[in-house]
Amino acid sequence: MQNIKKISAIETFPVRHPVLRSEKPIESCHFEGDDLETTTHFGLFDENKLIGVISIFEAKNKLFPEEKQFQIRGMAVLNEHQKKGLGASLVEHSEKYCLDNDADLIWFNARTEATGFYEKMAYQKIGSSFDIKDVGEHFVMFKKIKANPFQN
Repeated sequence: MQNIKKISAIETFPVRHPVLRSEKPIESCHFEGDDLETTTHFGLFDENKLIGVISIFEAKNKLFPEEKQFQIRGMAVLNEHQKKGLGASLVEHSEKYCLDNDADLIWFNARTEATGFYEKMAYQKIGSSFDIKDVGEHFVMFKKIKANPFQN
C-alpha cells in the first residue's frame, strides 16, 4: 500500500542521496531553502519504507510573470521503484498542493534525461539547456496551473 505524506527535509536524504547525489557527500542533499516555512517536502511510502521524495519551494523565477510560483526540487524515486508511475504520483500530488495554495505556475530545473518524463505530464521547456556545476545539463521547465483572469 503506497501513500504520500509530509516529511522533513532531512527525511528526504535517504532517497535524494542515492538517486540525485550518489557521487557526493550526504551534506550535498541539503538544498538552500529546505528549512524555510514556505518549503514543503513529501515522501512516498510503500508500506513503511520511503521510496520517493519531492520538495516544493515557494520561489519566483524571473522568466515568468506569474505572481504565485512554486519550484519543484529534489524529485526522486529509488532506482528499483522507477518506471512504475510513482514519480508521476509525486508530481500530481505536488500540483494539487500548489493549486490548494493558490499557485499560478510550477517551474523547476529538470535534468536533460528527465525532460521526456515531465513533457508527458504537460510541462514545457523554456530557453536553452544549461549546466549546473557538478550535477549536469538541465532545462527550465514549467506548467501554468491556474488561469489568471487578468491575462489576455
